[in-house]
Amino acid sequence: MTRAIWLVCDSLGLGAAPDAAAYGDLGADTFGHIAAACVAAARGPLRLPQFSRLGLPQAHAAIHGQAAPGFVGLPAPEGLWGHAVERARGKDTPSGHWETAGVVLTQPFGVFGQAEHSFPPALLQALVTQGDVPGVLGNCHASGTEIIQRLGAEHLRNGCPIVYTSADSVFQIAAHEQAFGLERLYRLCELTRALLADYHIGRVIARPFVGDAETGFSRTVHRRDYALPPPAPTLFDALQAAGGEVIAIGKIDDIFAHRGVSRVVHAYGHDALFDATLAAMAQAGRHSLIATNFVDFDMLYGHRRDVFGYAAALEALDARLPELLQALQPDDLLVISADHGCDPVWPGSDHTRECIPVLAFAPGLAPRALGRRDSFADIGQSMASHLGLPPLAAGRSFLSPA
Repeated sequence: MTRAIWLVCDSLGLGAAPDAAAYGDLGADTFGHIAAACVAAARGPLRLPQFSRLGLPQAHAAIHGQAAPGFVGLPAPEGLWGHAVERARGKDTPSGHWETAGVVLTQPFGVFGQAEHSFPPALLQALVTQGDVPGVLGNCHASGTEIIQRLGAEHLRNGCPIVYTSADSVFQIAAHEQAFGLERLYRLCELTRALLADYHIGRVIARPFVGDAETGFSRTVHRRDYALPPPAPTLFDALQAAGGEVIAIGKIDDIFAHRGVSRVVHAYGHDALFDATLAAMAQAGRHSLIATNFVDFDMLYGHRRDVFGYAAALEALDARLPELLQALQPDDLLVISADHGCDPVWPGSDHTRECIPVLAFAPGLAPRALGRRDSFADIGQSMASHLGLPPLAAGRSFLSPA
């Protein structure tokens, strides 16, 4: 059974990319800053025995020339370990995932750069008219959790959806799940996706929430992403064309605009995502790819600048990795990576332009350092090689020593 399991630790950057200064991110270091904060706090050092076995802190140390606080004197990893830099311009979820799957964006996504009055008036007027809503609230750069607290009560009074963006290529729409209606919110996002045809915006994101002015507002698990489709065939398409199966767990399906996916498994929260991954591994046949995105690192902790929440989530995932390692079949390949950074000590609440980890493990795979990979696409090319597929358009496989 030749299978690949790809785990995306959403936003787990290992330090500023070579071009980070162009993004205002020189000095960002998601993993390093979390490790340093843990050592400095009463909670104590970050404890990641399984990630250390696979080479995560060793990959970070290779970039920086020294170990992160709390990770001095580690043994050699048991798999392949290194880091990759993104060729595409940006620090978006879609561009990071697509490049990993073999498609490097040559044109950066569009963004709405103005912090206030972010969206063009004509675009908003079309949304209001065609979406049959009385108006919109927000129209600015904002944190999603902050803006629903600030405007949630007004939204309930007047029925206007809350629209906002950030430094990323997104158009986000928040609305009350009961008062506005979940399906109505989804339809409004589908309309917005069509209205954005000329803007090259990566994602429209539905952000439903519940609550009231007295108790406060909170987002629900019914988020939905409406992404542009990848501009060329990805690893997913190649595997499907060869008769294989792609099992997308969590938000992977949305990120790839439902293309090249054989089966979708919706799960919310890291434990549920991990359980779904184990279940897929137990059921998937030969020539399968199981892809899981662990979104809470980014959504709950990175964007919200919750250092210790991020640390606890890393430790919780680490504690479950033995279950997955024990479930590997002799011809399985496990790959762990990220898609960008989201440094929880960095100013603001946006993604950060960082190197990402490249970790690979398989029974019988000889351990070695991979060093720096010059594109995320090396990851997809390696999975394609393992799965016996023709070479993808971008990337160099790291499964054979260079």
